[in-house]
Amino acid sequence: MTPPSAHVEALDPLCFPLHGSRLIEASAGTGKTFTIAALYVRLVLGHGEEYAYTRALTPPGILVVTFTEAATQELRDRIRTRLTEAARAFRAEPANVTSRRAGEDLLHDLRAGYPPEQWPAASRKLQLAAEWMDEAAVSTIHSWCLRMLRQHAFDSGSLFTQTLETDQDELLAEVVRDYWRTFLVPLEAEAVTEVLLWWQGPEDLQKSLKDLIPHTALLAVAAAPAATLRILREKKQQQLAALKASWPVWVEALQSLLDKARDGKQFNGQKLKKNHYDNWLQRLRDWISDPPCERPDLSDKAWARLTPAGLAEIWTKGSPPSHPALTAIKNLQAALDNLPSAHTDLLRHAARWVAERFAAEQIRHAQMGFNDILTRLDTALQGPNGQNLASIIRRQFPVALIDEFQDTDPVQYRIFDAVYGVEKNDPETALILIGDPKQAIYAFRGADIHTYLAARRACPGRLYTLKKNFRSTTAMVAATNRCFEVAETRETGAGAFLFRGTGGNPVPFIEASAQGRQED
Repeated sequence: MTPPSAHVEALDPLCFPLHGSRLIEASAGTGKTFTIAALYVRLVLGHGEEYAYTRALTPPGILVVTFTEAATQELRDRIRTRLTEAARAFRAEPANVTSRRAGEDLLHDLRAGYPPEQWPAASRKLQLAAEWMDEAAVSTIHSWCLRMLRQHAFDSGSLFTQTLETDQDELLAEVVRDYWRTFLVPLEAEAVTEVLLWWQGPEDLQKSLKDLIPHTALLAVAAAPAATLRILREKKQQQLAALKASWPVWVEALQSLLDKARDGKQFNGQKLKKNHYDNWLQRLRDWISDPPCERPDLSDKAWARLTPAGLAEIWTKGSPPSHPALTAIKNLQAALDNLPSAHTDLLRHAARWVAERFAAEQIRHAQMGFNDILTRLDTALQGPNGQNLASIIRRQFPVALIDEFQDTDPVQYRIFDAVYGVEKNDPETALILIGDPKQAIYAFRGADIHTYLAARRACPGRLYTLKKNFRSTTAMVAATNRCFEVAETRETGAGAFLFRGTGGNPVPFIEASAQGRQED
């Protein structure tokens, strides 16, 4: 079950502390965007306890980050609408305000916290903020990082003028062609033949490298292709010779064994014909007599039949034969698959060389791609001037709300952590992370659950959740709660989301309540 240190508190938008680092876990349909807009209204008003922000908060100084352009525009519009609604609420005449129960209307409750003589000033502040939203710092992570690199080029060590190229395939293709000409064209004929088994040209190599290049720092250093191919070819020939050593005797023993069994009608001759097994054994002889040949040209049927299990299926008289060759052929394909290969080493060498040359070409052309935006700001924040750069960004954006945080990868999280210090819980700034860990479980959508869990561990005692579902019927919410509750409360197993262990449950199931709908 969830340890005490990981207690999750139900979020009240009007009481939520707007300082330090905090994590809000919000399932689909629980009013996440509504909550973000409500917190934004409070930030503009300066509502709540005293904060140590260095200046008044206006839209250009409240950073809101999400992960798509469409979501950015929707969030900007929703915040603008909420600011306008709040401004209208504060314009009300005190004498005309209708009394309501607490919790019935958020803006009514917010306004009730201010004396009536302050309502006009609050309304003016909110209306100005709504009109200022076109310049609000609501953007995607890539747009914001690019803006930081351009605005703080000196402190980040970036060029003052850089072009963002959305498609850098042609520049990458040029670099890969350089690699091909430099390292693969000069190879000797035998090595070229081996390379062409994997890549017919630079285009094929580029396809293999494209997903590796962003991760070259994790790749071990590899020797140049000529040396790698020569060394591994020698190792392969040694292992191949060892595999073939016993087969000149074995293949003749198999021939004799099968011929005698056929003459004695010990197996079903319709399922294993002589011309078939004669052909298979000849192909084994061809493989044995050709030292460089890696694999005998056998059909799937041959590989299956020339094994103890394969012969046992058709044996009709006496015990099925037992011979080392039959056991050996059962394991031969796996052994051949595991022969030394230069393929991986060549990819490592090519990826590191191409990545380094590609980065140099980008600098020479004053270009950046989308991934470079993140890595360059990350590198700047981790560099010798990183603390100064982080301080400048904090002064510019004392508050940051990161929407869809479950989609944050390690580089993106490292950027926010370097600027705001998640674990430090700095009271002079606010970093509010909003996401759904249940969506971060799915790697196919690019999410990284381990990044999410790192942030969760860094926010002990500062975890919140939105518990009420506004999208589904009461019956649907109850059924869903029941389904996951059974898995969560089972004594054995790893909990509803398979993360419960001896150290607790970092992704616990939290029961939702329902607003309900009229529809069935």
